[in-house]
Amino acid sequence: MDERTRADVERAEAALVEHYPRLVRLAYLVLPPSMGRHRRVLTAHGLVQRALPRTGRRRHPDGGLPAQRGPLPENGYDLVRLRTLRLALAHEGRAGRGLPAVPQVWGLRLFPRAGGADELALEQALSAVPASVRAALGLWQLEGLDEDAVRALLERAGATDPEAAQRAAEQLDRDTGAGAAALLNSGEFDPCTVQTRPTDLLRRRQRLRAAVALAAVAAIGAVVAALPGGDGAPVGRPSTPAEQALDPAKLLRTRNEQWSDTARVDFTAWPARGRQAGDKELLGRALRVWAAPPAGTRITASAGTSTRPPDHPPQLLYAGLIDNVMVVVLHDGERLVRYAEPEDATPTLHFARVDDADLTTGAALVIGRGNGWMRYLLAPWISDVAVRDLLAPGAPPHGLHVAPDGVTDRIPQPPPAGGGCGHWPVAQFRPSTRIGAPVPPFLLADLNDLVPVHLTYVPPPPAGAAGPVAGQREATDPAALATWARTACGLGALRGAGVRSVGNWAFAVQRLPEGGGSATWVCTRADTWRGPGSATVRFLPPAVRPGDPGRTAGRSDGTAACSRYGPHVVGDVPWRSPSGKWYLLAAGSPDVDGLDATGALRATGKGPALAAPAPGPAPAAEVVGRLRNGGACGRSGRRGGGPARGAARGVRLGQESGQKVSGFAVRVALRRAGAGTGGPPARAPGT
Repeated sequence: MDERTRADVERAEAALVEHYPRLVRLAYLVLPPSMGRHRRVLTAHGLVQRALPRTGRRRHPDGGLPAQRGPLPENGYDLVRLRTLRLALAHEGRAGRGLPAVPQVWGLRLFPRAGGADELALEQALSAVPASVRAALGLWQLEGLDEDAVRALLERAGATDPEAAQRAAEQLDRDTGAGAAALLNSGEFDPCTVQTRPTDLLRRRQRLRAAVALAAVAAIGAVVAALPGGDGAPVGRPSTPAEQALDPAKLLRTRNEQWSDTARVDFTAWPARGRQAGDKELLGRALRVWAAPPAGTRITASAGTSTRPPDHPPQLLYAGLIDNVMVVVLHDGERLVRYAEPEDATPTLHFARVDDADLTTGAALVIGRGNGWMRYLLAPWISDVAVRDLLAPGAPPHGLHVAPDGVTDRIPQPPPAGGGCGHWPVAQFRPSTRIGAPVPPFLLADLNDLVPVHLTYVPPPPAGAAGPVAGQREATDPAALATWARTACGLGALRGAGVRSVGNWAFAVQRLPEGGGSATWVCTRADTWRGPGSATVRFLPPAVRPGDPGRTAGRSDGTAACSRYGPHVVGDVPWRSPSGKWYLLAAGSPDVDGLDATGALRATGKGPALAAPAPGPAPAAEVVGRLRNGGACGRSGRRGGGPARGAARGVRLGQESGQKVSGFAVRVALRRAGAGTGGPPARAPGT
């Protein structure tokens, strides 16, 4: 037991008042970040105020905490610091419990001033370590204690394994490039200088109404139970599927290692992760908002994705704190649902369709997003992730740190629409060797949806090749990266369209007249999760810089063009040689055996390429491809702009025919049908 005289308590009170901000900052640092900033602020103040000892003998010091070990502190400040530290450490693992008795704040939310990127990164790192490590870092960097003093104080405060906590704190300090001492003394970690915002007014009103209704139901139940013959026993009935879908206890959870021993490698193989995966209050709140979004809830859905309520218990993928936002990610077998609960704003829901996901398209999801940055949550089968710039194909990728719960460091986003195109960052993923068959690294790009887009590549056909081309492969070899460097900026037009994958098919290589070098014809195919896709044909002449864009020859939406179901495509552009002479250039896919130009400019050629002298930049000509089986490739797609804007004349995406027909008949038939086909025939191995 522990005795303290009135003089001891008075000295402790004086020290507490004098160093109150310092003690509250230490308590705020040690408390679990998963509590949220508002609750951490109030709890930190409450713990410091409760740290003041009492006079006389006490059987249970510190409000029920174990008695101190070793001699009593020598002065008042050491005493209140030790008691504050012990109270804060005791909150580890029980952050969901109520606040201390004082202070109480109703109708307002309090939180420290927001810091910069370094402070946010440190806060994220602190949330992933135990309270003892945060305490060691605070005693070292805030209190200025040496190693022996930190270790002794942690031991007296009841921390488990103080030496390990101290080593982890030192490692955390080394990983903080800006210096932990300066960051911990910033406004981001100052719970005495706070901002205020109102609580969610609509939710508060709804809770009040619900409390009144619950009280009325309870009163009626009590009256019924008091009636003669009423024993108050509940009438058992089976719960409906809709009720089960809203029960957090019934959420589906996949075991941690299931991904390494399953034939279905997609989101169903993801385990539940995050520090709040057991927080039933948070999970229940997310399910209720999904089922019946309150007024003001921001709802975003990828193109073609339903926002209907859950009709069966979904699978839990993640629940935790991401950049001061509580995030829950659920999967119902067809959709991903991301619930975000900012402290000072209304909740948000983001829906994305992910049926038929696979090892690559189910490898990551966007767990957090900010101004110019985002974070991924990785699939458990990803062993390594790096970031590279598509516009710098020769630059090596740089590694990216991943937290133990699978959340990456911040990744820069591509430039916004209208903001130029000086860089285009993408993530390069390497699957674990435990996945089974060898799978090469692959690229995913963020296009403002919840799920990133898989990038692929099909190389040019060998010289003189005929028939189907080789299957698509991952866009990570030098040839693929060189092609993507010249087409990456076109990805901006696909933002928010619910795109699943985008592939570059280099369907032809053409020698240019007058020794102008070689040009590559590329068809970029974008497939959506809902089925329809779009195709864009580009002409890539020799480039001065790796990222020089090509010329768009045309685009077709809602089509099977450039897919494996119709691998026939023809494109044509006007081109000016170094001597100033104009040509009409055209090329077709490997099954094209000849090209015919009709109209104001008439020309014909054998093989999949044509170069005809032209009177100017825009000859009124139509180009039709003749297939080896006697069919024809006609037009399907919009023309680009004139040469002044760097666009080409058009693209012809053909459909195979069993009979020889005129170019006019093919064009009329395709215009009436409004569709075409073409493109590479197969998926990449392993995808």
